[in-house]
Amino acid sequence: MATIVLSAVGAAAGASVGGGVLGLSSVVIGRAIGAGLGRAVDARLMGAGSEPVETGRVDRFRLTGAGEGAAIAQVYGRMRVPGQVIWASRFVESVQGGGSGKGGGARRGGRSYSYSVSLAIALCEGVISRVGRVWADGRELARDDLNMRVYRGTEDQLPDPKIEAVEGAGTTPAYRGTAYVVLEDLDLGQFGNRVPQFSFEVFRPAQAEEGRVPTDPAMGIRGVALIPGSGEYALATTPVYLDRGNGKVTAANVNSPSGKSDFATSVEALDEELPNCGSVSLVVSWFGDDLRCDRASLRPKVEQAEVDGRDMAWRVSGLGRAEAALVPKLDGAPVYGGTPADASVIEAIAELRRRSKQVVFYPFILMDQLPGNGLIDPWTGAPGQPALPWRGRITLSLAPGQAGSPDGTAAAQAEVAAFFGTAQPEDFTPGSGTVDYAGPAEWSYRRFILHYAHLCAAAGGVDAFCIGSEM
Repeated sequence: MATIVLSAVGAAAGASVGGGVLGLSSVVIGRAIGAGLGRAVDARLMGAGSEPVETGRVDRFRLTGAGEGAAIAQVYGRMRVPGQVIWASRFVESVQGGGSGKGGGARRGGRSYSYSVSLAIALCEGVISRVGRVWADGRELARDDLNMRVYRGTEDQLPDPKIEAVEGAGTTPAYRGTAYVVLEDLDLGQFGNRVPQFSFEVFRPAQAEEGRVPTDPAMGIRGVALIPGSGEYALATTPVYLDRGNGKVTAANVNSPSGKSDFATSVEALDEELPNCGSVSLVVSWFGDDLRCDRASLRPKVEQAEVDGRDMAWRVSGLGRAEAALVPKLDGAPVYGGTPADASVIEAIAELRRRSKQVVFYPFILMDQLPGNGLIDPWTGAPGQPALPWRGRITLSLAPGQAGSPDGTAAAQAEVAAFFGTAQPEDFTPGSGTVDYAGPAEWSYRRFILHYAHLCAAAGGVDAFCIGSEM
């Protein structure tokens, strides 16, 4: 641009002077001089010898801190709090690019600057049980992406090693009685090279008065039931993705910014929120389709048959996705999640045992009849069983007390025997991440229970096994 402008200016100046030199007119001479000056300017601004462009450099940082006399928050239960910065290191500047090129010349391109800082942020007074979600400028972050240490606010907590390394041993406070977090070497590039506004989800159970036992349920709960007991990969610790073609990949069991599977995220929260919980009932469901025990089948089902898990194929009791029945749908969506894959159940048992939890295995029946099913209701004798009925209503072909019920007869015994089936322990063989079945072609209660007994054994064993729940 400067070459064009200055050559025009030089030509105009030469024309005003007039004359010529060595046969060249003053216009031509003026244009040449102007173009030469313009090329020098352009080379300085944009050429190989230009100064590198600097991006991202910050001359001054502003940091929100705790003012003297500012109140410390008090939290009861679960609350989102902003916290106050109570300590910060110096900012560390990192430079990329710049320097010398080949032959000592300036390198093309520019320098980019990034910054990191370490912060201590006070949350609240007293002892907390955990810090859950973390937000920066209102956007939720994955906790594992932050080099974050949580100090629960106990009276015996020690000084943070990072603060002590900066401030010196013996001169660093431990902030006892105050819950706080330390974010070490926080990369500010993702926040536009500035310190964002943080907020934290804080859990603080009721504190025990001196000499008394705390009354908060979080301290008293000893066991939980892990539900809903359905979802093809709901119990997997492995993140599972579904490749739907044309480059579209969806997560089957990752629904939080943690990047971990839903099961892994939930069990981590269980450990932190209920520190005295030592037992977990692991619920796993098959599906029943009739309240009349002589006609009812119990079988594993899937939510869809088109796409299998890329990281874990769905397989239960020797059945693959292509052969499995589908969970019924209402308004285009399954009424339940599918039966958890055998491999996911094994992973769940192993993870709970790794966390020192006692495992109570809980095989469960979900009834999936929909409205307008037309099946005879054994409790009324009329067509149409209730939609999604309670499994405890499974009974004879006609319930005891109904006219024509086989209750108390050999026919009743035969109906119950049909429900239980004839599967035997030797019909089951542990496979790779599953248990295969080679017994009679039936979907019976014995097959259901014996399958999971073998699966629990393949996973290393459980502490208890529940049979007949709600029946």
